[in-house]
Amino acid sequence: MKTLKIFIAIMAISVGIAKAQFTKAEVQVSGLTCSMCSKATEKSLRTLSFVDDVKPDLNRNVFVITFKKDAAVDFDRLSSKVQSAGFSVNSLKATYNFAGTKLSNNMFEYSGKHFHLVNAGDKDINGPVAITFLDKGFAPVATNKKYAPQKPAAPDGKKVYCVAI
Repeated sequence: MKTLKIFIAIMAISVGIAKAQFTKAEVQVSGLTCSMCSKATEKSLRTLSFVDDVKPDLNRNVFVITFKKDAAVDFDRLSSKVQSAGFSVNSLKATYNFAGTKLSNNMFEYSGKHFHLVNAGDKDINGPVAITFLDKGFAPVATNKKYAPQKPAAPDGKKVYCVAI
């Protein structure tokens, strides 16, 4: 009986502690004209070590990407894979689990990179939240120009992504 109580206590603690991470993303790709273009992009995305699954939506030119659990996601590599297939990322929306994530001046750190939330305000952010990337290479040029001046420098000189929720 004592062992059962200890086991239940450990399970309750481990379920309550969620590791902050990106779980999935929707990548809208521009330049796709046929199913072969889509297949080439899908094949290229599947080669990334942190990608678990890729589901194309040919009607919207979107790829829904599921990331491997506890794998560090590299969005620059993701964009590079789309470009190496001959296309470009038109928009990128990713779901991030904010459980246990600390925001400081509307910034958080993930896998050695900083993310600046341009519209966080006083919102209480917890659990899975969809964020939209606003940087060059992940958003239209007009969007990037609008938000680029708001992006602060990282305190440690590392890359900062400009994102919105």
